[in-house]
Amino acid sequence: AGITYTRQIPNIKKKYDYGALIFILTFNLVVVSGLRADQVLELARDRLATIVMGFAICIFISLLVFPIWAGDELHHSLISRFEDLARSLEGFSKEYFENDNHKEKKSSANFSGKCKSILHSKAKDESLVNFARWEPWHGKFGFSYPWGKYLKIGEDLRDLAIIILSLKGCHDQSSEILEASVKEACEGIIASLAWTIKELGESIKEMSKCRYEEMIVPKMKSVRIEVSAIVNPFALGTYLENSDGLGIASFVHSLMKMVEKLEELAKEVEELGQLGGFHENS
Repeated sequence: AGITYTRQIPNIKKKYDYGALIFILTFNLVVVSGLRADQVLELARDRLATIVMGFAICIFISLLVFPIWAGDELHHSLISRFEDLARSLEGFSKEYFENDNHKEKKSSANFSGKCKSILHSKAKDESLVNFARWEPWHGKFGFSYPWGKYLKIGEDLRDLAIIILSLKGCHDQSSEILEASVKEACEGIIASLAWTIKELGESIKEMSKCRYEEMIVPKMKSVRIEVSAIVNPFALGTYLENSDGLGIASFVHSLMKMVEKLEELAKEVEELGQLGGFHENS
């Protein structure tokens, strides 16, 4: 009864549900065998031997014959999301700024599809982190590796994916005249943001400390200045006179939110490098 009750506790269910279930099944077998009291100890011994043999075979196969590490899968999955977000930004820039004719623009399904797939990554991340915490030392991942940081970084990446998706809606509200006037500035800003995302993903991939103070901070300051330069000419006149200016205002606001989220993400990546013992960037 106690084990059945504890299985309803979220933390227990998430981490120890399988072990609790095996205990309950074993207990039931022993209880049923009580009808033959002389075989209770024998059944319990056989059941324990079966569990030990299954555990030993599982460990042998998983470690020596065909190792599949949840930590490796989580690591590579996170890196691929950095790459997908950078490509999504670049795809958005190409579709909405390089093609001047709105009627001839390609569908945005490619970059929006990648962002939507990132939004559904939370459950997978939590499952992989739970398994990774039980894994022994392997490859570059030692004991007490900060797997929990991957969850926080994954959350920041999902927030970035939401902002990228919102850029499309903001852009659709603006007119072609306004778009042409800020085209060059927006292309430069988006290129800088995509570069930053790639740089952070590359540092995790190579397990090297990100150059936060040397490169990320100066890049983000430069982007903030460029975003402010877009706002100033329009804030005084265009936004008030042209209803389409609301699209530009929303677009610029989304860009600023992305800059702030990228700064948070860069700090998380920097902390991961410190806790995970990443090597210095040569």
